[in-house]
Amino acid sequence: MVRDGYFYAAPLIAAGLLLGWLAGPLWAIIPFLLAFFLLWFFRDPERAIPQEAGAVVSPGDGKVTDVSTITLGNGKQTRISIFLSVFDVHVNRSPIAGVVRDIRYQRGQFLNAMNKVSAEQNEQNIVTVEGDGQKVVFKQIAGLLARRIVFHPKVGDRLERGQRVGLIKFGSRVDVLLDASARTNVKIGDRVKGGASVLAYVQAQGEPATVGSAAAAERVS
Repeated sequence: MVRDGYFYAAPLIAAGLLLGWLAGPLWAIIPFLLAFFLLWFFRDPERAIPQEAGAVVSPGDGKVTDVSTITLGNGKQTRISIFLSVFDVHVNRSPIAGVVRDIRYQRGQFLNAMNKVSAEQNEQNIVTVEGDGQKVVFKQIAGLLARRIVFHPKVGDRLERGQRVGLIKFGSRVDVLLDASARTNVKIGDRVKGGASVLAYVQAQGEPATVGSAAAAERVS
């Protein structure tokens, strides 16, 4: 459980108790239900992190809405987008092991995160992690309901693959940007789990990426 859940739920529980005492038990139902939903929303389950070389894991739970090649500057990159509904776990995790090289917070709009233009126009936190000779960028993108993005590490911090790094509150999107040579492991419509589902494999410096039977097991149907 993310501790934010207790902060949000406690006032509702207190309000429910007060309303139940002053006006009767039926009046306590709505605040109690809202408190239960918030405690459930901020759940933080343990995950088995894949250990295969070159594996890039999903930074969040949700549905894959885009797998495409985009042009950035003079080069091409693979972009994988994942939509997080209010019913998904919202804890975010690092897609690879490496060092945080850059963190850039971009103010913007709060468009529906299913909209492709939200990748550029919405408020977002853009993180660059570098490890094993590879650089992976992932974005925490606010959505229609999301109004706060949380990211705990700082530039220079070392992250492990699948490590918890923050969360986006109440519906959102995460994008992962990889080198165009990355070998994708998901398709549009797939359901993925943060830290557990392998989105792609990148060529690790000094050793070939391996894609075995375990890779298929990490895909969430």
